Parts: sequence; C-alpha cells; structure tokens
Amino acid sequence: MRLILLGPPGAGKGTQAQRLVDKHGIPQLSTGDMLRAAVKAETEIGKKAKAVMDAGELVSDAIVNAIVSERIDQPDCARGFILDGYPRTLAQADSVEAMLQDKGLKLDMVIELVVDDKALVGRIVKRAEEAQAAGQPVRKDDNPVVFEERLREYYKKTAPLIGYYHAKGLLAGVDGMASIDDVTTQIEALLAKV
Repeated sequence: MRLILLGPPGAGKGTQAQRLVDKHGIPQLSTGDMLRAAVKAETEIGKKAKAVMDAGELVSDAIVNAIVSERIDQPDCARGFILDGYPRTLAQADSVEAMLQDKGLKLDMVIELVVDDKALVGRIVKRAEEAQAAGQPVRKDDNPVVFEERLREYYKKTAPLIGYYHAKGLLAGVDGMASIDDVTTQIEALLAKV
C-alpha cells in the first residue's frame, strides 16, 4: 500500500499517518527525517545534502528525490509506505511518479484531509495551550501568525496537487474536521477498496 496524505498544516496528517503505521506495518516516510538520516549515515546523497544545508541553502528537489528513492528501496518499504511532507509541488509529484515507475511501482491512493481553515487556526491555538498546560514545549509553528503563513504557502505550492491527483483518479477525500477516530474510520474504509 503506497499512500500520500495531503492537507494543510494542522489537518492531522501526522496523527493519521502514525495510526496507519501502527495498523498496517508500513513506514511513514518524512523527508525531514530521511534527510537527517542520510546526512548522519554519510551516504553520497547525504554528503551532498549536508553541504547544501551547511551553506544555508534549501536542499534541491534532485537531492530530495534521490533520498526518497534510496529510502523506498529499503526492505521495510517492500509492503508499502506513506509519504509525509512530500511531494509538496507539482514538479515533485512528477518526480515521484517517474521514480516509482522506474521501480515498477505506483501509488495506490492519495488521501486528502479536507478541513476548514478557520477551524484549523483554532486547533493550532488549542494544541499550543494544551502543550503549555502539560509543561511541554510549544512548537514554533503553533503560533497563529506563523501558522497562517504556512497555510498561505500550502495553498500556493501544495494545494495544486489536489487537482493533479484527482485527474489521475488517485485522490480520495475524508472529512478532516471529524474526530480523530472518525477520520481513521473514513481512511480505513477507503483503503478497504484498494
């Protein structure tokens, strides 16, 4: 089962991805985690990424694509994976498709968590308040001003993927405003059809 979870920041992608990992035993592939692991392992791609990051620059799509490709070749991805935070742009989506095709693989589904933007801001504020109350650090992006900037960035760069995957017949939407358990139930109902 090869999946992409789409939705704006705060939609619950991370929560649902973890539930999918736990239930189906497939890894969640986060580009951030993969970059850090490649740098730490000092792979060829990791060395290139480190040089770019050390120079204070953004890692190119080519480097990210190579890291994702390397990761997908690992044994724990044989039964599938969940792409998290990637692809973020149409160019990256084209790269994912080409990469999977080269490996004789294809995506099974792209699940969009459909949410209400105003309610998302409320969720973020609540998450920050709960973290503070529990004595935990508040994520720097759990600030309404920072969050709204991330939301604008999402709509500018990532939201076009919704149409892209819809046109390919891969997109399925779930009500991301439902309870966590209800969202999980909706996702599992979709996956039962794959």
